[in-house]
Amino acid sequence: MARRHASRPDPAPLEIDDVKVVAVVTAAWALGLVVLVVLHLAGQDVQGWWMGMCGYGIALGLYGVRYCRRRHEAIARDLARAIPQRS
Repeated sequence: MARRHASRPDPAPLEIDDVKVVAVVTAAWALGLVVLVVLHLAGQDVQGWWMGMCGYGIALGLYGVRYCRRRHEAIARDLARAIPQRS
């Protein structure tokens, strides 16, 4: 038979600034694209799909920043209206 351990309560979720996290990762994709473009212009053999992936990363990152901002605004609006939050 398996031993049963007393369960501990779940820890509180970390409060982080989602917008900053997504913005930093988007900036990393942009930096990667700049490096690849410079290497391509310098005559290095750079695969075109690498630059495409950086472009997609930037586009999705910008969408993510917008999404996170709208989410924070919606949460703040709901808290102001005293609407209970879902877990």
